[in-house]
Amino acid sequence: MSICPKCKEGYILPGEPTGSINADFQGAYFAPSPNKDSESKRAIVFLTDGFGLPLKNCKIMADNLATKLECDVWVPDYFNGRPLIPLDTMVIDRAGVKWSIWQWIKFVAVTGIPNLPAFISSRPSVVDKRLDSFFALLKEKKSYEKLGAVGYCFGGTTATRLGGTDHIQSVVICHPGPPRISDVKKIKVPAAWACAEEDQFWGRSARLQAEAVFAARKDTDNFVEYEFKDYKGTAHGFAARPNLDLPEIKEAFELAFEQTVQWFQKTLAV
Repeated sequence: MSICPKCKEGYILPGEPTGSINADFQGAYFAPSPNKDSESKRAIVFLTDGFGLPLKNCKIMADNLATKLECDVWVPDYFNGRPLIPLDTMVIDRAGVKWSIWQWIKFVAVTGIPNLPAFISSRPSVVDKRLDSFFALLKEKKSYEKLGAVGYCFGGTTATRLGGTDHIQSVVICHPGPPRISDVKKIKVPAAWACAEEDQFWGRSARLQAEAVFAARKDTDNFVEYEFKDYKGTAHGFAARPNLDLPEIKEAFELAFEQTVQWFQKTLAV
């Protein structure tokens, strides 16, 4: 099991969430479609990084996705009320900045070890079962024709596994931390990837290997539409917790968000 130090860093987006927590859907955050006159025919499931629902970024981004895509957006509490990491440290925010060995030791001592029980209680097999239950609720109580998923960091890795299931019809994966290549090979839905220039937990060789998996399917029955975009100057986490004081990071964050919007507009048309 990998502990992702950079998932602990981050910045808080301006503004306040406008959606609400829905107890009927296991405490998920719900950002409704702005179209009040008709039920949403498609929906997006937003998979957070290790901060989970306590970090308001995911809620604000879900609200913005709902507005841009004119559909419902759900942020499930797939940590079951116990996020992996606390909201108290900000470190690397751009490419070119490295952790020293002492910073790694401090992370393990202060954050990694104390929060190990949270990682164990939300290991991939457990998280996947929680999401199975959440999707079953959506199927029972909603009448969506198409579902997409977008995931960041821990959620990006989770989204990779979800892309190999029948739950969704499209996926966006942002700086995952990190997926197994066996899970990448199982993806069977259109997949967009938003990649950091320097990602300590999903290095360049692994990122190229993932793209090669999709390229190798060309002209085969297993081919699915895909795209990989690299964002210059960025580090792990830029698409979910950007330092908006850095112009190049602010731009990359906005472009990755727009990539997500455009991907779902193209692949989830109803």
